[in-house]
Amino acid sequence: MTATENIDVPELETQIDDDQEVLDEGEVAADYLEELLDIADLDGDIDIEIRGGRTYISIVTEEEDTFLDSLVGEKGEILDALQELTRLAVLTATGERSRLILDIAGYRTSRAQQLKKVAKNAIETARETGEKVHLEPMSAYERKLVHDVIADAGLHSESEGESTRRHIVVSVLDS
Repeated sequence: MTATENIDVPELETQIDDDQEVLDEGEVAADYLEELLDIADLDGDIDIEIRGGRTYISIVTEEEDTFLDSLVGEKGEILDALQELTRLAVLTATGERSRLILDIAGYRTSRAQQLKKVAKNAIETARETGEKVHLEPMSAYERKLVHDVIADAGLHSESEGESTRRHIVVSVLDS
């Protein structure tokens, strides 16, 4: 048997098709965001990155004094809305739902670092007291980041609450 006879061609073709769909999604999203920046008369560069089959789009600028922060809003509300609008633009153009993540001026990166600290503090408190620790409400994406940190530490976490009051409760695993 030669090396080429061992290739699972249908699986390889599916992977290539999936990567192409993600790339197309990123390009549609980037075009939409470029138009938005033009309309708002804001400068920014758009970076597209594919990680784990998911599209990550960042709007960045090299200038210190920028108005990109106005696209983030307080606690990222405007950023979340822009991300949903971008996902809708991708759905309209491709017919496929998108799970892309939009970051503007490094807000999500900075917030992820803050959330890791919050998770580590909750882990420490739960271990010291044995009590459940309730965290502040956060978005589904933020909760996923925190759940991952807590799971990696060997503790239990679950989401409680509804809508904008949905939050994580951290507890020590029962033995």
